[in-house]
Amino acid sequence: MKNEPPVTEKKPEPAAADSKPAEAPKPKGPQLPETRTQLIEDILFGTKVKDPFRWLEDEKASEVQEWMRAQDAVARAKLHELPHRDELIKRFHDLFYIDAVSAPIKRGGRYFYTRRLKTQEKAIVYWRANERAPEKVLLDPNLWSTDNTVSLGTWAPSWDGKKVVFAEKPNAADEATLYVLDVDSGERSKVDVIPGAKYASPSWTPDSKAFYYEWLPVDPKIPVSERPGYCELRLHVLGADPAKDEIVRPKTSDPKTFLGGGISRDGHWLFSYVVRGWNENDVFFKRVGKDKEWKTLALGKDAKYAVDAWRDVFYVTTDEGAPNKRVFKVDPGKPDRKDWKELIAERKDAALESVTIVGGALAISSLKYAASEIELYNLADGKLLRRIELPGQGTSSNLIGLEDDDEAYYAYSSFLTTPQVFKTSVKTGKSTEWAKVEVPVDPKPYEVRQVFYPSKDGTQISMWVVLKKGLERNGTAPTLLYGYGGFDISLTSSFAASIFPWLEAGGIYAVPNLRGGGEYGKRWHDAGKQANKQNVFDDFVAAAEFLIREKYTSPKKLAIRGGSNGGLLVGAAMTQRPELFGAVICAVPLLDMLRYHQFGSGKTWIPEYGDPEKADDFAVLEAYSPYHHVSKGVVYPQLLMMSADHDDRVDPMHARKFIARVQAVLPQREAALLRIEMNSGHGGSDQVKKTVEASGDWVAFLLHALEVKVPPAAAAPQGTLSLPRNASPDGGQ
Repeated sequence: MKNEPPVTEKKPEPAAADSKPAEAPKPKGPQLPETRTQLIEDILFGTKVKDPFRWLEDEKASEVQEWMRAQDAVARAKLHELPHRDELIKRFHDLFYIDAVSAPIKRGGRYFYTRRLKTQEKAIVYWRANERAPEKVLLDPNLWSTDNTVSLGTWAPSWDGKKVVFAEKPNAADEATLYVLDVDSGERSKVDVIPGAKYASPSWTPDSKAFYYEWLPVDPKIPVSERPGYCELRLHVLGADPAKDEIVRPKTSDPKTFLGGGISRDGHWLFSYVVRGWNENDVFFKRVGKDKEWKTLALGKDAKYAVDAWRDVFYVTTDEGAPNKRVFKVDPGKPDRKDWKELIAERKDAALESVTIVGGALAISSLKYAASEIELYNLADGKLLRRIELPGQGTSSNLIGLEDDDEAYYAYSSFLTTPQVFKTSVKTGKSTEWAKVEVPVDPKPYEVRQVFYPSKDGTQISMWVVLKKGLERNGTAPTLLYGYGGFDISLTSSFAASIFPWLEAGGIYAVPNLRGGGEYGKRWHDAGKQANKQNVFDDFVAAAEFLIREKYTSPKKLAIRGGSNGGLLVGAAMTQRPELFGAVICAVPLLDMLRYHQFGSGKTWIPEYGDPEKADDFAVLEAYSPYHHVSKGVVYPQLLMMSADHDDRVDPMHARKFIARVQAVLPQREAALLRIEMNSGHGGSDQVKKTVEASGDWVAFLLHALEVKVPPAAAAPQGTLSLPRNASPDGGQ
C-alpha cells in the first residue's frame, strides 16, 4: 500500500559467540492464505482455457470457507488501519442515519409509505386512515430478528386498504417468503404463508380477497441456475392452502426466461408476460371469467411491450419500430397488430421510460439527455396536456396515483438536491412539496457539469461530472469514475449522500452514460450488449482518457468503481487498460464470463451477454472475460473487491476466483483485498450500520491508494425530515 511511513534500516548488533541466529520476526495480524492452483485446462471451440482456481466455485467446501474467512479477516484488518477511516465512519454515520420518507400510495382512502428513522437500521412501512390521520406502524423489519438479518422485500396493500401482502428476505437475499397482514389489527395470517417468492410481485384482485403472484419451487434438487424455468403464475385466495393455489400460467421450462403477470384494477383482464432478457417479451391476456384460453397480444421479436388496462382499453407501450418507444391504443376485442392505433408517437429527442394512467390521463416519464421529464397526455386522442415542471436537471419518478383520482405524487432528486416528494393535481398541474429529506451536506460549493466526449469508434457519450466550483484543472484532482453500462439501466443525476465525503476531500465524481444503458433508448442498449459488449468498455476507457486529457485528473489519481454488471465493467477496464487507473472498487461482480451461465441467475442473462456454449458468443466472451485476462508481469491498480456471502443473484465465485488470480500475479498480494459482507445479498445489507462501515472502508481505501491529502472536515448541520403539517398533524413523529 502507498503512503506507508519510511522504514529506517538499522545495523544489527554483533551476536555473542554462543548465541543462536536471530529468528525472523513473525508478521503481525492475520495473513493472506496460500491459494492453491489446479491444472485445469478446457478446450473450448479449439481454444485452450486455463481455470486454476475452479475449486473456489464450491462455496460449501470447508477449504473454501476457511479461505474466505482468512481473506476477509486480512481485508478488514488492513482497511481498519487506513488513515481517515474513523473520520469517514463518523461522517457516513451522520449522512446515513437520517429521517427520510417515500411518496405515498393510496388504497381504499388509506395512505401507505415508508419512513426511515435516524434511530433505526431499516425503513419502516407506515399507514394513515386518511391524509390527516395519525400515522401507524404497519411493517417494521427492525423487529423481525435479533440480529437484524431479516429484510422486507416487496409489499402491496389490497385495493380496499385492509390487507397487505409482503415478502420477508433472510440475509437481504433475493429468496423470499410471502405473508399477509391485517392492516387494522396488525396480525399476520397463519395460513397465508407462501415460500418460493424470489420473483413474486403480487397483484390484488379488485375485491381484495385474492392475489396473483409468481412462484418458484424451493426444491434444493433443482439447480439455482435452472429455477427461473420453473416459475409459475398462481392465484392465491386468502385463507386457502397455498400448496393448492391455482396455476394460472404454467412454467416455461426455459431457464433463460422470466414469467410474470397480473390483473387489471377493474378485474376484467388478466395478463401474462414471458420475458427474454431485457429486450424482448411476449404478452398474453384473457378476460377473467369468460376466456378459458390465453390470447396473444404481442410476440416479442426483438421488442418489448408493457400494457396498462383501463375501462376495457389496452394502452401498449413498446419499442417495436420505435427505439425511443411509443404508445398504442388497443381494443381487446381486436388484438391483432394491424388493428392497433398509435396514440403517442415516438419522440426523437427523448427516450420514454415509463407510462402510467393517473387521474384520467396518461403520464409519461422520459429521459432527455439523461435527465427526467414528465408529460401528461389525453387518453382519448393522445394530445399533450402539459409538462410537469421539475426543479432542475435531475431524476424524477413517474406520477404515483390512481386511474380515477386527481391526486398524485412524484419524487425528485439530483446530485446536489436531496430527495423531495411533491403532491400534484392532474387537472390543474399545481404541485406542492409534500416531504423533503434533509441531509447534513452543503451543496453550494459544488457544481454539476454535463460533458460529451468521443468513444473509440467516434460515438459521442454524455457524462455527468460533479466537482467543486472553480476547481483548477491541472490533472491533480482525485477522481472517482462510476459506471454500469448494461441491461437497459440508466444512470442519471440523482442524490447519493455517499459521494459527499469524496467531494469534501477535494475529489471529483464522474458518471458516464455508457452504451448498454437505457439513457438513449433501445439502440443505445443494443449497442452495448452481446457482440457489442466491448463498446461499453471502450466508452468507459474513453471517459477516463477524457478526464485525463482535459486535465481533470491523472492516471495515478483516477479510481473506478462498479457493482454487479458494473463490476464486470471495472474488471474489464482494469485488465484491458491497467495503466489508466490508480485504484479499483469492484462489487458483487461477474468476472468469469465463460462459466457465468452455470451459477446464480446466470442463464437469464444470456440474452444480454451471449451464450458461452455457442461458438460465436464464446469468441466474444473469451475476448474480454476479466478472469481469463489477468496476466503475469502487468502492473495492476490496487483493488478492493466487495462481495456478499448470501448473494443468490450473482454467485460470489466470480469475486473469489478473480481476486485469487490477481493476488497470484502481484508482487504484493495485499494490494488486492477481498472484503465479504456477512448476512447480505446482492444489493448489500439493508442495515445502516453495515452501509456506514462499508462506505467508510471503500472511501478510505481510495484516499490511501490515490495518496489524497484530506483537508480538515467542515462542520455540517444535522439532518431532519420536513413534512408539511397538512400531511402530518402529529409532526411526522
